[in-house]
Amino acid sequence: MASEDLSEELNCSICLNIYTHPVMLSCGHNFCCVCIGNVLDTQEGAGVYTCPECRAEFGERPILQRNLKLRNIAECYRSAQPEKEDSGIFCTYCVHTPVPAAKTCLLCEASLCDVHLSVHSKSAEHVLMDLTSSLENRKCSVHKETLKYYCSQDATCVCVTCIAFGDHKGHQLCTLNEASEKEKKKIRKVLDKIILKQGEMDEKLQSLQKRKSEVQDKAAGVTERVSAFFRDIRKQLESLENRIQSEISRQEEQISLQVSDLIQRLEIKKEDLTRKVGHIEELCNMTDPLTVLQGWQADSADFNDTEDEDDMDTDRDNDTSSTVGDLDEVLVSLTLQRELNDVIADVTIKNGLHVPEVSDLLLDVNTAANDVSVSEDLKTISMSDEKLNRPQRSERFLNYQAFNKRTFMSGRHYWELETSDTGLSRIGVSYPSTEKEGRNSIIGDNNKSWCLCMYEKDSYVIHESKPYQLLPAPSCHRFGIYLDYEAGRLSFYELCDPVRHLYTFTATFTEPLHAGFMVWGDSWIRISS
Repeated sequence: MASEDLSEELNCSICLNIYTHPVMLSCGHNFCCVCIGNVLDTQEGAGVYTCPECRAEFGERPILQRNLKLRNIAECYRSAQPEKEDSGIFCTYCVHTPVPAAKTCLLCEASLCDVHLSVHSKSAEHVLMDLTSSLENRKCSVHKETLKYYCSQDATCVCVTCIAFGDHKGHQLCTLNEASEKEKKKIRKVLDKIILKQGEMDEKLQSLQKRKSEVQDKAAGVTERVSAFFRDIRKQLESLENRIQSEISRQEEQISLQVSDLIQRLEIKKEDLTRKVGHIEELCNMTDPLTVLQGWQADSADFNDTEDEDDMDTDRDNDTSSTVGDLDEVLVSLTLQRELNDVIADVTIKNGLHVPEVSDLLLDVNTAANDVSVSEDLKTISMSDEKLNRPQRSERFLNYQAFNKRTFMSGRHYWELETSDTGLSRIGVSYPSTEKEGRNSIIGDNNKSWCLCMYEKDSYVIHESKPYQLLPAPSCHRFGIYLDYEAGRLSFYELCDPVRHLYTFTATFTEPLHAGFMVWGDSWIRISS
C-alpha cells in the first residue's frame, strides 16, 4: 500500500507516469521537463502562462528549476519496481501454451516462466538475467562463454577463459555490475551537463522570445507613430495647400485690380484723343481759311497742354505697367519651403519620431598626419604627394589619419560622408586616448575605435582588429553615420536609393568620441555639409 501511495506522489500530472527529469515551477508543482515544456509551448502567444495543476498565472514564460532530489527518488523507485509490461518473450519449456517468461538463463540459453524458474538450477554457472531475446552479445565471441567481467585496460567485456588463457590475463578486472555502476556515474554527469545546457538553452530561448516580443511591441509603436505622422502630414499639407492657393489668389486679385485700373484710365484717355482727332480732322476739312485759323488759335493752347500732359501720362502709364509685373513665384516658393520645414518639424516632434540633423563636422589639422592633406574648408582628407612639415603635437597621428575638431560626449549625432571608389578608406569613431603611432593606432585596429572600411570592391566593419565583411558590399560611396552615445550604438548607413542599414556596433562608451578618418593610396574622404 505504501508503495502505491509513493507511486502516486512520483507521477507527473501531465503524462501520468513516473517523473523523467523533473523540474519545478515557482508555484511549487513538479512536472517532467519535456511535459511542461510542451504545455508552455502551446501557451505561447496567449499573453499568459499557467500551471497545469494549480492554474497559477505567469506574465512571462516561467523559468524551470531542476529538482535533483526528486529525480533521484524517482529513479530509485523506478529501478526497484518489477517490469510489468509484456516483453513478448515466452517460456522456452512451456511448449503447449505460451506462458510469459520471467528470467533468461545465459548458460541454458533459455527463458523461464515463474514455474520453471522455481525448479531451475541455483548453481553459479546458471546466470539468470532480465529477459532478452538476443543472447549472442551476452557471450564471448571467441570462447562462447558468458561474459562475466569487464576489462578496464581494454574497455571490453570478457569471459572466464579470456582471463585465464586469453589476451586479458593479468589485466585489471571488475564485475559487470561494478563496471556498470561506474559508467552510470559518468553517464549521470554527462546527463547533468546536458540538462544544465538544456536549462541554459531554455533561458536563451526565453530571452529571445522576450526580445522578439519587445521588437514586435516596438515595431507596433513605431508603425502607429509613423501612421499618425502621415495623417498629420496630410492634414497640415492640405491646410498649407489652402494657404498657398490663397496667397496665389491674393496676388492674382491685386495684380488684376492694378491692371483694371490702368485699363480704365487708358480707355478714358483714348476717348479724349478720339474726340480731339475728330475736331482736328473737322478743321482740316474746312475751306474757309479764316475759320480754320480762328478755330486753331482758340484750341491750340489746349492741344499743346494736352500733348505735354499726355507725354507725362504716357511715361507714368509705362512705369505703372512695368511695376505691375507678374505673380511673385519666389514669394510662393519661399513660403512653401518655410512652411514645409515647420510642418515636418512640428509633426515629427508631435509623434515622437527622431529625425537626426546632419552635424557640420570639420577636420582637425592638429591631429592630421604629415602624409595626409586637408582641404582649406576642412572638409576633405586625402594622401599628400609630399611629406608635410606640420609641428609635432601629442594629438597628431604619425600616419594616414585625422580626427574631427569636436568631441561627442553625450546625445545623438549624425553625419554624412563621401569616399572615393579607389584606394583604402576607413570612417568611424575613436577615443582621443587611442595610440597615435604604430599598427594599433589605425582606426578599427584597437579596442578604442570602431570603423567601416572600404577597400576596392570589398567593405568591412572592424573593431579590435576583427573584420566582418559586409555582404552585399555597398553599391555607392555615400554613407551616413549615426551615434547614440547613451544607448551605446554606432550605426552605418549606405545613402543610396533606397537607404540601406549596413551594420550597428553596440558598446558601452567610456570616453568622449571623435569622428575618425583614415586614407591610403589614392583614396579620399569628403565630409558632407
